[in-house]
Amino acid sequence: MPATIVIGAQWGDEGKGSTVDRLAATADIVARFGGGDNAGHTINIGQDVFKLHLVPSGILREQVKCILGNGMVVNPLKLLEELDMLAKLGVDISPERIFISTRAHIITPAHRALDAAREQSLGDRAIGTTLRGIGPAYNDKTARRGIRAGQMSDVESFAEALAHAITEANHTLIRHQITPLDPEKDAQAYVDAAERLRPYLRDTTLYINEQLKAGAQVVCEGAQGALLDVDHGSYPYVTSSSTTTGGALSGLGFGPKYVAHVVGVAKCFSTRVGGGPMPTELDGVLADRLRGTGENFWDEFGTTTGRTRRCGWLDAVMLRYSSQINGFTDVVLTKMDILSGLDEVKIAVAYEVDGERYEFPPATIEQVERAVPIYETLPGWQDDISKVRRAEDLPAAARAYIQRVTDLCDAPVNRISVGPERDQLIHL
Repeated sequence: MPATIVIGAQWGDEGKGSTVDRLAATADIVARFGGGDNAGHTINIGQDVFKLHLVPSGILREQVKCILGNGMVVNPLKLLEELDMLAKLGVDISPERIFISTRAHIITPAHRALDAAREQSLGDRAIGTTLRGIGPAYNDKTARRGIRAGQMSDVESFAEALAHAITEANHTLIRHQITPLDPEKDAQAYVDAAERLRPYLRDTTLYINEQLKAGAQVVCEGAQGALLDVDHGSYPYVTSSSTTTGGALSGLGFGPKYVAHVVGVAKCFSTRVGGGPMPTELDGVLADRLRGTGENFWDEFGTTTGRTRRCGWLDAVMLRYSSQINGFTDVVLTKMDILSGLDEVKIAVAYEVDGERYEFPPATIEQVERAVPIYETLPGWQDDISKVRRAEDLPAAARAYIQRVTDLCDAPVNRISVGPERDQLIHL
């Protein structure tokens, strides 16, 4: 059973990119199964920092082939920017190595414009999207009016579909008093991109099943986090796709018989970007302490948007729920070095809502908004653990914290990170 599925266990930004990069060291294929360029996966190798939005995080391992799966929505212009960036850094970006599913959907200029218009119209109720056109692209997919990547193989058909989509979107933009798009100009830029991307198109569903059957080691890479899943997240403050284990199977097109591991990646504290309830959110000095100054890419500022992340203590209620809906077999706990120097650390082990105790998140968003976290306080540790490479060298308080997280989320924490470098991952 050679497939490993990597899931963000919280609200995104947990360190999935670095985790996938490390797992890719022994993989044959790394495949993205959902989302688009709203994802921001950062990989640190020595002095080089790679920020990836569409290309799978296994691209920096020479032996790995990379798949952009059918569950993704792809902006061709952004993809080419990313490929060109990687090429300048000496990375092999040939079509023999990178495959785009013909069933993936295209993010058009219309989708980006509509995304901005809809967020503007919501005012104080805005979701806090990345404005990359992700939601409108998935809307068109489910409404059966989307444009699939496979259409890029027929230039005339692709150009006509784009021009029609832009023309239709202009009616909405005009109603919102937003300057309409130029169908001919914007469609031409995409047609030019299609010329370059055509060699990358492939029936990736057929390919991945053939490779799995032959015993290839496949790492399936998610985007965002399970708590932003369109079905299981804090709706409506969610993304537009399935970010859970089920989304990996549908987003790549293979069955569960091939799955060996489901790895949940979680920070040792909580962060969130955009709107929506976050019961353990902190403010003031302690929040700033967890967030960092913004001078280091390891600090809590979005890779894609640059927005400040909301920070708080680890929410084990949400983590336990995430473990349940995904079926985690393993957990990677990241950024343990950030907790060094605190006298005590807290974990929310339950909520109180209207006088009632909840071990799992309550059913409605209104109840989550009223949730008061019930904290358990553990001793902190003063040692700088960023240079630790063996589990037995961790302070006793850090080891106790890790064990408590294992107990609370009902899945073993078998790896932790103490920094962004590849060698700062400790196997427990």
